[in-house]
Amino acid sequence: MAKLRHIAITVPDPEKAAEFYVKAFGLERVGATDWHGARGVYLSDGVMNIALLSYKKEELAGARGRGYVGAHHFGFIVEDVDAARRAIEAAGGRHWMGEPAEGGGFYEVKYHDPDGGAFDITANGWSGAKR
Repeated sequence: MAKLRHIAITVPDPEKAAEFYVKAFGLERVGATDWHGARGVYLSDGVMNIALLSYKKEELAGARGRGYVGAHHFGFIVEDVDAARRAIEAAGGRHWMGEPAEGGGFYEVKYHDPDGGAFDITANGWSGAKR
């Protein structure tokens, strides 16, 4: 069974948002990213990973665009990415982007559900999220 372990929220300033969530809820900072597509901060409560992201490219921001602030996508950890992909597609999900990384490295495969909602799957998990 897949386990919900990741929520991504788009924000204008990931560092400012992280400071709020750390102070308000005691979340732990478990990582950061800054690549050509987005910059962000990763927080955790020990079970879930929250990504606070600011997208740099419109095509990676999804249907709502770069200016959207709020819940962007959520992620499931799965035992078998290929089996999960088959089940998702059989249920009507559409591949959006991403492929599993070579050698078992971390990466998500992103999909849209039949209503257009975005989610991702990985077998490797997220920093600070429980397996």
